[in-house]
Amino acid sequence: MVLALADTASRKYGVDKALVLAVIGVESGYRDGLVSRAGARGLMQLMPATAADLDVDPDDAAQNVDGGTRYLAGLLRYFDDERLAVAAYNAGPGRVKRAGNTVPAIAETQAYVAAVFALREAFLRRGW
Repeated sequence: MVLALADTASRKYGVDKALVLAVIGVESGYRDGLVSRAGARGLMQLMPATAADLDVDPDDAAQNVDGGTRYLAGLLRYFDDERLAVAAYNAGPGRVKRAGNTVPAIAETQAYVAAVFALREAFLRRGW
């Protein structure tokens, strides 16, 4: 299911499927229905306000992946840099801007970016 949802959303928004799958993997471990302590929901761990802005139901897997991928696509367009877009997905675009358009010096965000790109590379080696 997750692979099909990521494939559909990545094609729709022009985002690398391996990157979408890696974000899902790091965000939720591919567990639909996951709710974080901060209140982020679903496969791509959308915060309620972000889900509302995207007009998606974060508890619906297809809408969650569609909305999360659309949000990631917007960050990719805005920052024109995959690492900064992924950092912004985790820490928020404001923190990336305040860090001078670099990955913020936040341990969680730096670990998140490293994990996403390591997982993406693993998918690319498998031909995804």
